[in-house]
Amino acid sequence: MSRSAAIPAPPETIEVDDTTVACDGGGGALGHPRVYLTMRADGTVECPYCDRVYVLKGGPGAGHGH
Repeated sequence: MSRSAAIPAPPETIEVDDTTVACDGGGGALGHPRVYLTMRADGTVECPYCDRVYVLKGGPGAGHGH
């Protein structure tokens, strides 16, 4: 008898226009505390709570830096 292990879904990837993003998990009461994340030099950042990956539209250097 073999059991198949559940394969986790890949993290959600979200394209954004700014180098700073706010993430709350998107689940309302089921989400997580809002955190503000700053893009790395490669134009990406991953939320430490929910593993969402934010990608800067246009790549590194394209953000407004607000």
